[in-house]
Amino acid sequence: MKNMKTKSLCPQCLKVVDAEVYEKDGKILMKKSCEEHGEFDDIYWSDADLYDKFALWGGKDNEGSEGIQITERDKGCPFDCGLCPEHKSATMLALIDLTNRCNQRCPICFANSAVAGYLYEPTMKQLEEMMKLLRSEVPPCPAIQFAGGEPTLRENFVEIVRMARNFGFSHIQVATNGIAMAKSVEFCHELKEAGLHTVYLQFDGVTEEPYKILRGYPALKTKLKAIENCWAGEIKSVVLVPTLMKGVNDDQMGGMVRFAAKNLHIIKGVNVQPISFEGRVDESERKKGRITIPDSIKLLEEQTDGEIPRESFYPVPFVLPISYFVEAWKDIPQLKFTVHPHCGAATYVFVEHGKFIPITEFIDVEGFMEFLKDASTEMTRSKLGKIRAVAGFVSALRKFIDKDKMPKGLDDTLEGVLRTGDREAIAEFHRKALFIGIMHFQDAYNYDLERVKRCGIHYATPDGRVIPFCTYNAIHRPLVEKAFSTPLHET
Repeated sequence: MKNMKTKSLCPQCLKVVDAEVYEKDGKILMKKSCEEHGEFDDIYWSDADLYDKFALWGGKDNEGSEGIQITERDKGCPFDCGLCPEHKSATMLALIDLTNRCNQRCPICFANSAVAGYLYEPTMKQLEEMMKLLRSEVPPCPAIQFAGGEPTLRENFVEIVRMARNFGFSHIQVATNGIAMAKSVEFCHELKEAGLHTVYLQFDGVTEEPYKILRGYPALKTKLKAIENCWAGEIKSVVLVPTLMKGVNDDQMGGMVRFAAKNLHIIKGVNVQPISFEGRVDESERKKGRITIPDSIKLLEEQTDGEIPRESFYPVPFVLPISYFVEAWKDIPQLKFTVHPHCGAATYVFVEHGKFIPITEFIDVEGFMEFLKDASTEMTRSKLGKIRAVAGFVSALRKFIDKDKMPKGLDDTLEGVLRTGDREAIAEFHRKALFIGIMHFQDAYNYDLERVKRCGIHYATPDGRVIPFCTYNAIHRPLVEKAFSTPLHET
């Protein structure tokens, strides 16, 4: 890569400063300087070759949020959130914090009422308005996640889930430590009946040691009980969410994915979140614990004996041609995954005879995406082009799939997903596949405003705004919470 100029934040005063992203010794680094607080440097991506590969599949960055512009340009990014006219991606997933109360005291947490000194809990009316705003986007925000604090502590939580279902969100999930699920099968069943689809479960390893460091107590048994109770309560989708920290649980990537594969009937994914360092952090501690997306991919490759290689991972906007193809085919606006290519990585793997088989082993995914991109262009040119492209779709599929390497029993499912986009076929695909994702949320030390402008994960707030994830947690969270909170002594 060539040296790239961008804007970042001073980790001390949070002012916008000039920054440079550059390559050195096969790694991508960031350096910046604040007139008042001096120079800062951090690692951005630990693998320059992978950085370049992901940049190739970065997609477009000038569309996506045309359906919702709430705030005006004033102080500039990232202080005008949101969404302001500078933002380039629509809401893929919306988060709503239901409370900042929690039944854990995690040393690494950035959202806790006991520490903050106030209680933040939007009213039911405010929650209704936030959901209405999200569904007014074009296209409407499809997925919502309730977070916190610990959202299951919120009074009327089941009713709030039901409200989301009534608003038409196609996917409803909760980010939770699992304590409430571990205590009650009935609670899990109530959530299922209300419309909850997925439990986004905090899960830091397959031994107790990481939990003692990251959560302050041995929590593994609670996690396992929560998974058991979810299944008993008919919740059939759990995603494991490890906070990955070097020297703490980076030796457990392979173990967590193997655990997920053995429980594929309920665990549908492992979504790794390399740790973000919020607030002022000692430089030696930060550099010792810092772990990047390529680090996580390398660990997984090593700990699966090469069965899940780095080559099987692609950035989120890699799948953009699917959206373009479906939109041209059906003449219905589709959500476009125009997020920044260096925000995350993902792949799907299948398990056969105890061995991992990434989807890239039997599908030429790059060739297929190029085909979809060309076909969608042809369809938009004329009605004849559309007829020709749709007619040739099924036969064209065959040249991208190696059936000899494909896991058994996947033929009909895969064809149903690719040919028709049938909901049942998609559901069957997810029953057989394990999603592996890595999403590195930014902190003030590795902050890149170009990533912020293309963020697709947004918080809805009681003041009628929609704020990108990394901006909310680095800047806006305390301002929003204090404006809509009650001092603890008054609760």
